[in-house]
Amino acid sequence: QVRLVESGGGSLQAWDSLRRFCAASGRAISTYAVGWFLQAPGKQREFVSTIDWSSAATYYEDSVKGRFTISRDNARNTVYLQLNSLKPEDTAVYYCAAGKWAVLTTDYEYWGQGTQVTVSS
Repeated sequence: QVRLVESGGGSLQAWDSLRRFCAASGRAISTYAVGWFLQAPGKQREFVSTIDWSSAATYYEDSVKGRFTISRDNARNTVYLQLNSLKPEDTAVYYCAAGKWAVLTTDYEYWGQGTQVTVSS
């Protein structure tokens, strides 16, 4: 069993930067891909980014390319999401998840509780 806990959310202004943390406990996440998803009010959960178990491969949704960077430290059992040049439309609850290398929520087995990121113009 893998337990994921996110941190690093908050309220920011447009163009601010934020670093999100996804810390795992229980079973190590070193053999899992880890993805980040967001869910805006009234909308479905959407893919943001994913990183494979070895950090050899990353993938981003088009709207965050060049602004967000995903990374991981398996020795610390932690995955990071650096969010730069934030926009109001980035406002959402952000979730991390461990599972397969994929963009679909159904391919991820373990989920964090989600934390709010609010960006004001």
